[in-house]
Amino acid sequence: MTAPLPAAQSAQRIDRKAWSVLVSSTVAFTVCFMVWMMFAVVGIPIKQMLHLNATQFGLLTAMPVLSGSLVRVPLGIWTDRYGGRIVLAILLAATVPAIWALSWATEYWQFLAIGLLLGLAGGSFSVGTPYVARWFPKNRQGMAMGVFGAGNSGAAVNKFVAPVILVAFGWTAVPHVYAAIMLGALIFFWFFSYSDPAHKVPGHVTFVQQLKVLKDPDVLKYCQYYSIVFGGYVALSLWMVQYYVGEYGLDIRWAALLAAFFSLPGGVLRAIGGVLSDKYGAHKVTWWVLWVSWICLFLLSYPQTDFTIQTASGPATFHLGLNVYAFTALMFVLGIAFAFGKASVFKYISDDYGSNIGAVSGVVGLAGGLGGFILPILFGALMDWTGIRSSAFMLLYGVVWVSLIWLYFTEVRRTDVIHHAPSSRAESA
Repeated sequence: MTAPLPAAQSAQRIDRKAWSVLVSSTVAFTVCFMVWMMFAVVGIPIKQMLHLNATQFGLLTAMPVLSGSLVRVPLGIWTDRYGGRIVLAILLAATVPAIWALSWATEYWQFLAIGLLLGLAGGSFSVGTPYVARWFPKNRQGMAMGVFGAGNSGAAVNKFVAPVILVAFGWTAVPHVYAAIMLGALIFFWFFSYSDPAHKVPGHVTFVQQLKVLKDPDVLKYCQYYSIVFGGYVALSLWMVQYYVGEYGLDIRWAALLAAFFSLPGGVLRAIGGVLSDKYGAHKVTWWVLWVSWICLFLLSYPQTDFTIQTASGPATFHLGLNVYAFTALMFVLGIAFAFGKASVFKYISDDYGSNIGAVSGVVGLAGGLGGFILPILFGALMDWTGIRSSAFMLLYGVVWVSLIWLYFTEVRRTDVIHHAPSSRAESA
């Protein structure tokens, strides 16, 4: 009979498994996000081929976000009950044929239907978040969920990879390459991930009992925060390539490259947001995230304007508006703010609902995903109605303003956000 390992060696082995789970899950989530955001690039030639208006294009890009949002609650609950490894592996396998089938579509309704199937990839977030969090101690869960959430950078990877394939081989080659990449991610994940029965919710706990926590008003509050920092991130990641093309007259390759200045920090820096949330508390990070976002969106909202004033020497005409460099710089800062905010919201969840992360993260993820579904459609509708491209930022500016007011009345009035403050109900108790 083999002697038990010393405690230090056992902890080291557990640590290696935890890091392996985190790395393999993050890789899988990055690929899932690439697929989820695919229409941000391939949607542009599809729009031209089908002669879509801005609203129709917004609906096309939003379809994967819709289905990816709706499946998050059941996937989160199934992760609690059956374990993240098996649920995520099945999810990855189910998306491969849907990705490949996209190249066969020719009608608008076919693209919408396949988009719903592609959206399953977006549900991976509600599986991976509780899966990786439970492999780490509570004081490191913000970091772990932040690193996993950095898979959002798949939106930026998509903007680097898809335009190259599109220009070289046509848009139909993109689904073929992405299907192969997804299959490779599935194989990598399966061989480098692990299961721990202790991480599952006890068998006597029913789905209804798990969902009872959703009556908590704080869950609704976290949903609202996440609909901004994640929903806004998804919506802008889908919208920015065509925005650059229309507003600044760039070709698709340059447009995708500049759009990545928002998508890349918005994904990669989520890990730093998790570390900051562990150190300073979720509340403090969220408060400053919303203020930075509000300022950036205020500046981004101003449309290109020419105005004439009467001077002593006659009329003088001036132009006011962001050039492509100033616009990209503001988007970069906004991406960083959203990255930190996405991490801080899930730090709230791990602090307050440690025993039921799957169900709560599923609902909060649903709210964020629905924000990412509704916003591109509203962006398109506002564009068709007003003819002003920056109306998308006007809408987000108003939503963030409402969020700041809500955060102030529910948390800030009773919490010091500059000095040390409790980050969750658990710390306040």
